[in-house]
Amino acid sequence: MAKVQKRFVCQSCGSVSHRWQGQCADCSEWNTLVEEAPLNATPFQAKHNLQGGGRMIAMTALDTQAVLPDRLPFGIAEFDRALGGGLVAGSATLIGGDPGIGKSTLLLQAAAALARAGHDVAYVSGEEAADQVRLRAQRLGLGDAPVRLAAATSTRDILTTLGQGTLPRLLVIDSIQTMHSDLIEGAPGTVSQVRATAQELIRFAKERGTAVVLVGHVTKDGSIAGPRVLEHMVDTVLSFEGERSHQYRILRSLKNRFGGTDEIGVFAMAGDGLIEVSNPSALFLTQRDEGVTGTTVFPALEGTRPVLVEIQALVVRVASGATPRRSVVGWDSARLAMILAVLEARCGLSFSTCEVYLNVAGGYRIQDPAADLAVAAALVSALSERPIAADAVAFGEIALSGELRPVAHAPLRLKEAAKLGFERALLPAAVERGAMRQSAFRTLGQFVDHLLGRG
Repeated sequence: MAKVQKRFVCQSCGSVSHRWQGQCADCSEWNTLVEEAPLNATPFQAKHNLQGGGRMIAMTALDTQAVLPDRLPFGIAEFDRALGGGLVAGSATLIGGDPGIGKSTLLLQAAAALARAGHDVAYVSGEEAADQVRLRAQRLGLGDAPVRLAAATSTRDILTTLGQGTLPRLLVIDSIQTMHSDLIEGAPGTVSQVRATAQELIRFAKERGTAVVLVGHVTKDGSIAGPRVLEHMVDTVLSFEGERSHQYRILRSLKNRFGGTDEIGVFAMAGDGLIEVSNPSALFLTQRDEGVTGTTVFPALEGTRPVLVEIQALVVRVASGATPRRSVVGWDSARLAMILAVLEARCGLSFSTCEVYLNVAGGYRIQDPAADLAVAAALVSALSERPIAADAVAFGEIALSGELRPVAHAPLRLKEAAKLGFERALLPAAVERGAMRQSAFRTLGQFVDHLLGRG
C-alpha cells in the first residue's frame, strides 16, 4: 500500500508544501502552514484518465441571443449602485471590510428592506447569537421586518433547513470564515474549510436561484482572508471601506460579472444605522472663505461617479543635514516621490531640504492617476506660499518628461465641478473644451509658471 503523503497548506495564500516550515515560501508569512488531510486516490483512478466515461454537455454558439438577468433591487440606492442595479437571482456576492466598519449593519438593513417589500429573506449569523442580531435590528428600527433569522455554523444544517421550506430570495451568511463542513477535516476559517463551504453555498445558489451574500473577514493588509480562489468563485466582490474615526463609509465594487466595476456607494454612519449620501463631494470638501496655501480640489472618478475631494500639502523646511520626511495619507507614496522628482528635474523646484506631507481630506483614498496635476498644484502652492483660486479644480496625468497627458472622462469631471459651483479648471491642453473657464497647459513647466506668476 502506498504511503500517505502529508501536505501542509498556507492559511494566508493557499500554497501547498509537503513539509512543515515556519515561514511560507510564497507569501513570507510566519506560522501559517497547517497540515491537512490529503486526497486519497485509488490505483484505478491513478491509471485512468478523464477522456471517457462522462456525459455529453450542451454547446452553444457565441452569437446566441442572451436575455439580461432580472435584478432584485434593495431599495437602498447606494447599495444598488455598487451592485450595478441590484442582486441577480442565483448570484454569489462576497463583501469584506475591517472589523466594526458596518458590514453586518448594512446587510441587516438591506435584508430588512427586501423583507418589507414582500420577499423571503434568510439571515444566518455564525458570529453572533440570534438575540444579539435581534437587538441590533430593534436599535436600528428594523424589529418589525419579517426576516428569518438563525445562528448556525454547520453548512449541512443550513442547507438542509433551507431546502425543506420555502426557498429564500436572499440568503446572508455572516461570515464565511465561521462556517464548517463535516465533509472535510479542519477547523472553521482554514483554507480548506472556507473553500469547501463557499463551494457548497455557491452551488446551492446556482441550483436553487437564491442570491447568496457572504461576509468575509479581512487580514491586516486589507485583503479578504482565506484562499484567493474564494474571490474567483463568487460573482461579485464588494469592499466596505472607511476610517472608524470618520462617519462616512464607501462600498466599492472590485468585481462584478453582471455589471461594471469600480462603482461606489457612499454611506454615513449615524445612530440609527447607515444613511445614504447622495452628494459625496460635500463630505470631502471644506468650506473656505479665503485662499489657503497648499490645498487644491481634484475631481476624482469612481466608476461612472465623479467625486470632488480636497488634496492638502504641507512643505516644511528643515535644518541643514537633517533627513526630510515624506508622509502620505490617502495616496501612493511612490507616486508622490515621482511627482517631486519631476518638479525638481523639469521645473527647477527643490524639495530636498523640505519635509513634505500630503493628505486627502476626509480620509478618502485615491488611485486615479489623474490626481497628479492636483498634487503638483498643492505642492507648488505650499512651497511658494501662494494660494490657488478657491473656485478652481485641477486634474491631469504627469509624465516623467514633464508632459501633461489627458485623462478619461474629462467632461464628466468638469460637469460635476460646475454643478458644485467651481468656475475654473486647470488641465492638460489636449482635454476637450467644456462650459467652464479652462487654463490648458502642455507641460508641467508651463503649469508651474502659471501658478507662480512667471511669464
